[in-house]
Amino acid sequence: MKFKAEIDIMPLKALLDPQGKAVTSSLKNLDLAEIGNVRIGKHITLEIDATDKATAEAKVEQACKKILANHLMESYTYQVEAV
Repeated sequence: MKFKAEIDIMPLKALLDPQGKAVTSSLKNLDLAEIGNVRIGKHITLEIDATDKATAEAKVEQACKKILANHLMESYTYQVEAV
């Protein structure tokens, strides 16, 4: 069975996000000062061949922990659905 995963990886809230700060500053220069606290992360989609949803989720969890996210600096969430 094929599954699709949508993964969002974001910098931890306690850490400085230089990209987010730069975008926030640029928005103010573009007369969009009401937009603030921008945080920039990554969105990853992938497909998994697995026998069931639980197995697919376990594979996504393993991928996030081992390569996709730096657990010291980033948090992640994901959704898995059959395709």
